[in-house]
Amino acid sequence: MTFLTVKGLSSRYASSKGPVYAVDDVDFNLELGESLGIAGESACGKSTLGLSLIRMLSDANVQGKITFEGDSILDMRHSTFDDEFRWKKISMIFQGAMNSLDPVFTVNEQFVEILKQHDFDGDFKDVISDAVRSVSLDENVLKKYPHELSGGMKQRVIIAMALLLKPKFIIADEPTTALDVLIQAQIVNLFKSLKKTGVSFMLITHDLAVLSEIADKIGIMYGGQMMEFGSAEQIYKNPKHPYTRGLLESIPTLNGGVPKYVSGIPPSLLDAPTQCRFIERCPLAVEKCKKLPPKFKTESGYVRCWLYEDEK
Repeated sequence: MTFLTVKGLSSRYASSKGPVYAVDDVDFNLELGESLGIAGESACGKSTLGLSLIRMLSDANVQGKITFEGDSILDMRHSTFDDEFRWKKISMIFQGAMNSLDPVFTVNEQFVEILKQHDFDGDFKDVISDAVRSVSLDENVLKKYPHELSGGMKQRVIIAMALLLKPKFIIADEPTTALDVLIQAQIVNLFKSLKKTGVSFMLITHDLAVLSEIADKIGIMYGGQMMEFGSAEQIYKNPKHPYTRGLLESIPTLNGGVPKYVSGIPPSLLDAPTQCRFIERCPLAVEKCKKLPPKFKTESGYVRCWLYEDEK
């Protein structure tokens, strides 16, 4: 069953130089229990997409349609979303999460504060213990202050906080950033375990190797747009968009091949371009690319590229 549908989502920030089109006309859907990976370069709109879904962009103009279990998130009152959805049905692990713990309070005190803020009326001790155990941490961690925890333990605490009220959907923004490879592996295994419990999540990352481990669907973002969306199998085995191919070719391989890189720099998002966002860096650009491409269907999703016009 489709429990999350995003249609024509656009998020724009106001600036002294004009509107910034951080997210522009993004579509995707997610089934219950599926995991979605969002990849792309810095400043391509990944984090803004996540913040748009959880309605935390008070300084942006967000338009389009977000339907969660049949409810239109953008059409409901902010107070209704706070009371019924935020942290209860949808939660988020923020980028730089390890620095978001308050250094003057114990871990337990910070868990209790979340429960109070969301008017939880059950047994605080039981629900906190369940959340901590779900991320393979000992309950002794609740007595500690953030500075007494390792980087991996802090990240697990943050993930436990996101799980505290047992949401069905978790948005994780760069959850493995700044961690060493062993801790990254532990966090990836943790998400694999969560997936088996039926929790759906959207994992935002630069690391396509991480997504290959846990994502069922993948969206490739560039210049605020979803350039390609499809199943993980299709994206990795038969990538369509030249940008997707460029990202995959930049990953080092074990066979000694030399990684390639995508030359050039991303476009400015101050003005909405009337041409393909990738045209200046694309090795396959043709005259028609001077027009903004629509979404052409693929075997498992869609691609924004004029090369696939005849396959629509």
